[in-house]
Amino acid sequence: MSVIEYMKNIGQQARAASREMMSATTGQKNAALLAIADALVESRDKVIAENAIDLKNGKEKGLDAALLDRLELTPSRFDAMVEGLQQVAALPDPCGEITDMKYRPSGIQVGKMRVPLGVVGIIYESRPNVTIDAASLCLKSGNATILRGGSEAIHSNRAIAECVRTGLERAGLPGAAVQVIETTDRAAVGELITMPEYVDVIVPRGGKGLIERISNDAKVAVIKHLDGICHVYIDKTANLDKAFDVALNSKTHRYGVCNAMETLLVDESIADAILPRLLDAYVEKGVELRGCAKTTAKFSGLISATDEDWDTEYLAPILSIKLVSGIDEAIDHINRHSSQHTESIITEDYTLARRFMTEVDSSSVMVNASTRFADGFQYGLGAEIGISTDKIHARGPVGLEGLTSQKWIVLGDGHILS
Repeated sequence: MSVIEYMKNIGQQARAASREMMSATTGQKNAALLAIADALVESRDKVIAENAIDLKNGKEKGLDAALLDRLELTPSRFDAMVEGLQQVAALPDPCGEITDMKYRPSGIQVGKMRVPLGVVGIIYESRPNVTIDAASLCLKSGNATILRGGSEAIHSNRAIAECVRTGLERAGLPGAAVQVIETTDRAAVGELITMPEYVDVIVPRGGKGLIERISNDAKVAVIKHLDGICHVYIDKTANLDKAFDVALNSKTHRYGVCNAMETLLVDESIADAILPRLLDAYVEKGVELRGCAKTTAKFSGLISATDEDWDTEYLAPILSIKLVSGIDEAIDHINRHSSQHTESIITEDYTLARRFMTEVDSSSVMVNASTRFADGFQYGLGAEIGISTDKIHARGPVGLEGLTSQKWIVLGDGHILS
């Protein structure tokens, strides 16, 4: 069977399953999510063993440390997949919710009903836990989904897909509601993003090159963010202990993630009070430090930052540092160089915090908190399908509501327009 025929068959099954999922009850969907969680627990040893094969193959192919980190299913990440399924099952079902009902002068009632998008195609790299995140959110929001993971995670994804299908069938829902593309042929991606008759929206998760390609070539709507150039700004009024904790965690908690800080901005009036301690902590953790001219002049051991550094998502233990004259320069720098993902201010000044929240144009803006909180699980969404830096439909971490739309409904009693 050719890739075109294979993908057409996948698409047809997904479209048929999406029609069944539209009428699935909340109870059925929750039962399926819990059954998938049970199937995962039952297959834990197999899933971990298949993940070990992927890790071994990845090391042999020379995948870098960040990709290997994203690929690995540690015991805690496996447990998080199970917990995520249980948490999504406990969330309110958005489907069928009717809002804004109003009587019109004609006597009709007009409102909006929340409905599934239909078939969601998700393309992602490395992280096999995305298979569960995506499956759970699409299932609970009444969508069918087609998942295309990276070739480096093919063994892990196949094992997880078996658990998903088992759970769906135990709950009496169509197994084709969640399909994992099993071919590693890259042509499958080209087909997936150009099948508007079968696919309603595409969510790409991965490197900037992948997302740019999908955005340029797709013939269906795309929910995306290109990169995560995230900033932390330490204001002159900051509590220095809070500033130290947040700035260190934002960068070093995990490096290969889109919500890790890539640029640290510091009010120059408190640079001597906070930076020596922070720089020592970064060096101890193996972070390469790049600084603006003011920073390198005041502190030793930093590489001079280039213009390109301010626009780079490192996804690695590398950090750019810039001293600024105050909040105006900080906000200006962020709005010029940010990818509109996540920014945080450390301050004890309520007025400055409000200014920062209002004037920084990013999908998540934080006060005295690590950028690592920009995550659907942390926001209480159960999990996330991805993070959107677009400004329409869904913005920031995309959970259940972001995977639905609204349609107008009209209630009458034989009303006609005269």
